[in-house]
Amino acid sequence: MLLVTGITGHSGRYFLQELIKNNYEGPIRCVVRKTSDTTIIDNCTLDIEIVIGDLNDQNFLNEVMIGIDTIVHIASIFYSENIIKSAVKNNVKRAVLVHTTGIYSKYKSASEEYKKIEKNINEIIINSNSKIGLIYLRPTMIYGYTNDKNMIVFIKMVDKLRFFPIIDQGKNLLQPVNGRDLGKAYFQILSCPDIMNGDYILSGERPVTMKELFILISEILGKKTIFINVPLTVGVFMARVLKLFTLGRIDYIEKVQRMGENRSFSHEKAKMDFSYKPMSLLDGLKYEIDEYLNKAKK
Repeated sequence: MLLVTGITGHSGRYFLQELIKNNYEGPIRCVVRKTSDTTIIDNCTLDIEIVIGDLNDQNFLNEVMIGIDTIVHIASIFYSENIIKSAVKNNVKRAVLVHTTGIYSKYKSASEEYKKIEKNINEIIINSNSKIGLIYLRPTMIYGYTNDKNMIVFIKMVDKLRFFPIIDQGKNLLQPVNGRDLGKAYFQILSCPDIMNGDYILSGERPVTMKELFILISEILGKKTIFINVPLTVGVFMARVLKLFTLGRIDYIEKVQRMGENRSFSHEKAKMDFSYKPMSLLDGLKYEIDEYLNKAKK
């Protein structure tokens, strides 16, 4: 049996679409929150069992893991330790954990926490003498829907601002990945039972500079945007002032610092091992911008 967490979330819903499109035949158990919208699951013909529960509840996880062979854990990296504890206890054969390339950041304070989580996971497996297969999938910045909390911020800013500030000439590299491509990747790795261990980056088609990204958004929106360069040092200073005046309630210092950090990563290993092939940024942005404009009309 397959256990899935986060199937009603951002990239999880695209994974569900892949399961439906490919007529997945095995039984599936999905852990969802009480408030989750399960309409798509309810209306599909797959053999899906919905279980409502809390991924922080170890006793619940121990019960829900009974009879499970494979896990696709999409919900959050912060539940991964709990997932693995129950998985090794129930002799699960393979666990696919969707984590993040944020672990590689030199600025992101959480990167140390990400590293600690994965260290703890490895210790859990070693200490239990488990033979579980462990696969890490690491998406870059995820986009593709108007509640992605990433790209939609840029889209709204470009849509509303004629004069658009960019940090450090917008020369840092990004490689955003569309949620649709992630859904396909989850299904592809699930369909490769021989891959029992691995660490795979899931990035967009190619690296682009921040400025190239903003220009592309502007063109799709049909806007005439004037970009104004803001030196990184000035941007960080302004973020520090904002944090000071808001007594720490608004802290964008690290976000501004990361605007000068390259966040592009090769997905060549995923391409070689399970034929991962992401769409172009142009096509991916059109999906999200069309959704954004249609919502604005309502």
